[in-house]
Amino acid sequence: MLRHIIRFLLRTLYRLRVEGAPPRAAKLLYIANHQSFLDAVLLWATLPDSPLWVVHTQVLRQPAFRALLKHVDHVVLDTLRPMAMKLIVEAIESGRPVIIFPEGRVTVTGGLMKVYDGPAFLAAKSGATIAPVWIDGAVHARGFSRMRPPFPLRLFPRIRMVFHSGSTIAMPDAPTGKLRRRKASEEMRRLMQRLMLDSFPPSTIHQEFLRAVELHDRKRIMVEDASGTEMTYGLLLRASLALGLLTSRLTSENETVGVLMPNAAGTLALYFGLLGIRRIPAFINFTAGAGGVQSACKAARISTIFTSRAFIERAKLQPLIDQLAGVKIVLLEDLRAQLTLADKLWLILFALRSPRRATLQSKPEDPAAILFTSGSEGKPKGVVLSNRAMLANVRQCLSVVDVGPSDRFMSAMPVFHSFGLTAGFLLPILNGIPAFLYPSPLHYAVVPEMFYDRDCTVMFATPTFLKNYARRAHPYDLRKVRFLMAGAEKLTAEIRDLYNEKFGARVLEGYGATECSPVIAVNTPMRARSGSVGELLPGIDYRFEAVPGIDDAGLLHVRGPNVMSGYLRDTNPGVLEPPSSIFGDGWYSTGDLAAIDEDGFLILKGRVKRFAKVAGEMVSLEVVEKLAEAASPASVHAAISRPDPARGEMIVLLTQDAELRREQLQQSARDLGAPELAIPRRILSIPKLPLLGNGKKDYPTIQKLAEEILARQ
Repeated sequence: MLRHIIRFLLRTLYRLRVEGAPPRAAKLLYIANHQSFLDAVLLWATLPDSPLWVVHTQVLRQPAFRALLKHVDHVVLDTLRPMAMKLIVEAIESGRPVIIFPEGRVTVTGGLMKVYDGPAFLAAKSGATIAPVWIDGAVHARGFSRMRPPFPLRLFPRIRMVFHSGSTIAMPDAPTGKLRRRKASEEMRRLMQRLMLDSFPPSTIHQEFLRAVELHDRKRIMVEDASGTEMTYGLLLRASLALGLLTSRLTSENETVGVLMPNAAGTLALYFGLLGIRRIPAFINFTAGAGGVQSACKAARISTIFTSRAFIERAKLQPLIDQLAGVKIVLLEDLRAQLTLADKLWLILFALRSPRRATLQSKPEDPAAILFTSGSEGKPKGVVLSNRAMLANVRQCLSVVDVGPSDRFMSAMPVFHSFGLTAGFLLPILNGIPAFLYPSPLHYAVVPEMFYDRDCTVMFATPTFLKNYARRAHPYDLRKVRFLMAGAEKLTAEIRDLYNEKFGARVLEGYGATECSPVIAVNTPMRARSGSVGELLPGIDYRFEAVPGIDDAGLLHVRGPNVMSGYLRDTNPGVLEPPSSIFGDGWYSTGDLAAIDEDGFLILKGRVKRFAKVAGEMVSLEVVEKLAEAASPASVHAAISRPDPARGEMIVLLTQDAELRREQLQQSARDLGAPELAIPRRILSIPKLPLLGNGKKDYPTIQKLAEEILARQ
């Protein structure tokens, strides 16, 4: 009777919704995430049987819980009581269901905490079926959550409980009991991360934006940009609704429209506004030149581009605009003047009060953005990313990284770059995390100063940018940094050591591709290994394709909820080319040679296209660049290959160091243990290596430049 009463109160006060059902098995071990002190009551009221509760000693410190535990069967898990573990195993093996919180304590980050070894070892030792339960919403319960403002708290938040299908953890193969426990714990951690990912209901980016507006304080400043513009959730909602209304008169539903804008609050409002009227935003890479932009417009069938007069003037883009043919340019400053009194009344009296009714709702599989590949190895392609894919990637990142409303993002990566859009725009704004938007990552002295001035804690950047920031920054500029992520290029030991010594900061390396929304793998404070790009995110499957001449790695193919819908090419405009590889539909070939070590860390060996076949041997051009960096760390270097009648291919090094000689590279090869074949045959000195807008080396231009220089010699 008491259980029915508690269940009724939970459904009435917290609008508790239970999805799924526990699996049936002879031996059951229930596990759940730990969001609040309500969790035990929620589980007790909804589980179909009376399990044995495994309680952490921390819980016994609470008088209220000591009183409640008198009425349920429980075992205290204490490192000083090793026999408790044996009693729990015996209970499971006897057929008694057992329930435990693998994290051991209520979250203080809003996400998953450390997973202890004990629960996983219990599952492996007893052979029990793990019955996972995900609790969602209880973390917002005022009085029961351990979170504090600015994290959003409510007296009676909505709570969901999701029961998932059962699984097992086999006893790991390791030489010692300690290692077996640790490996089992890692399996449990991955299971919990996947549980978090799989528990989110299908949604769209615009729906999640409206949910964030409803959940968080509308008056709190969420976005600030370099122009001094500040936007609260309320202002961001109002601006997006107004821009959606105005742009709807110039475009049609499901039309792909170009967005040529910098990192600014207005860009964010325009993006949400376009999604709210069911348009497909295509972010134009204005550093690609007129030819690249024209090719992008052709591939995605873009006939209208929204931009800003102020941005065109500051970035000196008028020559590019003048060269675009067949595209209508719409300036946001001109749109603002078209907002009528009737429009303003619609906004105030209807749209701001009922934004869900005032906007068009898309489907999870509908496109949410079109980005264009960097073109670092060829002609850029349009990458169509769905709502499902982009939201999945945001959630995958949140399942392994504990960022929240108390953080502040520094977003300097351009919005036309996948890291800039997903990690710089969507991840913070959809989760109540303030963001400072800066228009260019190339302002090496200004970015670290802004990081300091705005009290930022999180930043994403390429290693090239990080290296230049470190050279210009004051040691105190990164005083509040909590999470510093490098991606898009190989992170060198030099940069890692520089940040550690100068700022006392840890640079974590990640790996991604525009086609994967973009993050594929990431090192985290909880799980990191130098020399790797981290573990693959939850939900991503991988396979390796053998490459002739490469024995210690294979061509990486991935599949997961974050993979693109497909490519758009200018050779077949508007026609979607779904991802596919030798392993079937839905698989994406990354073009990278990689390996997975015994602990699950992904090790990148280099791009397949970045290998040269010299005298019958495969030589990594990235290794060649490492030799040059070791010999001349202060300069930028790039290695390319070209045909050689005598040895198949010849390696050519282009460098900004006019004093670099082959003898120095030979010494670097001896020091690093690199083969003699990795030493370039030719060294070409140039004043400045061409770079793309995202900081990567522009290899097609570098290749052409090398050919021109060699032709003149």
